[in-house]
Amino acid sequence: MDVNIQYGPAFSLATVKVSSSEQIRVEPGAMVSHTDSMVMETKAEGGLFGGLKRMVSGESFFQNTWQAPAQGGEITLAPSLPGDMVTLDIGGGDFLLASGAYVASEMGVKTDASWGGARGFFGGGGIILLRVSGQGKLVAASYGAIVERILKPGERYVIDTGHIVGMDASIQFTVEKSGTWKSTILGGEGFVCQLTGPGRVLMQSRSTEAFLGWLIPKLPKSSN
Repeated sequence: MDVNIQYGPAFSLATVKVSSSEQIRVEPGAMVSHTDSMVMETKAEGGLFGGLKRMVSGESFFQNTWQAPAQGGEITLAPSLPGDMVTLDIGGGDFLLASGAYVASEMGVKTDASWGGARGFFGGGGIILLRVSGQGKLVAASYGAIVERILKPGERYVIDTGHIVGMDASIQFTVEKSGTWKSTILGGEGFVCQLTGPGRVLMQSRSTEAFLGWLIPKLPKSSN
């Protein structure tokens, strides 16, 4: 598949050209439009157990597979939140992708939510990382703009867990409080991720948790 991303970083749209009879996986709800004769099949990859693992990790139970006709086709994709999109080439090493960032991928790309690092993130900082492996292109999305940072071997860097889009699996990480329990609870920073290079890390300029923390108190309260 060939991906062209436009209108970022605020309202990105990915135009994906699919070659003759090629199949791609697309997150449910991400399709905006497509050319005639593109065919969609919906199923739980990996069966019932595979679908349940994705639900626990914050992903959709079902996945859509789109196939182009003999003459090829085109499909446009967009994430549910305003923000950026990026195309990642998977194959030179595994990549750890934040749950909810997945948009689409070639069929050779595999995601796994059952590895130990995902459980560590879920128990510590409220984020789940999917291990992405295999071979092919993957389209990921963020809330806000995507910022890339390259860490040198042994270089340490700290990121709020709500701002992580993904990172190379070569990066070592731990989830910890941003300070003391008092500063963590009252200071509004919560949990952070301590990273140690080498590798690439992708950050998003906005946090969905921070947005919900601002929005929810402003919603009308039920009178019942």
